Amino acid sequence: MKTQLNLQDADGFYEQLLDAHQGLDEEQSKLLNARLILLLANQVGDAKVLKDCVEAAKTFPS
Repeated sequence: MKTQLNLQDADGFYEQLLDAHQGLDEEQSKLLNARLILLLANQVGDAKVLKDCVEAAKTFPS
């Protein structure tokens, strides 16, 4: 699992993500996030990496 920044344009992706949520209500926003998570998980494809990512996200300091 990669924990160091690996995005070529992290700020651009964040802006794109925020833009995608514009005009959505809370339920639509949650559905967008769920679909995005599933699409990205499919791109990763490795069950162990995905499990490690879920565990890391659960323990990530807020």
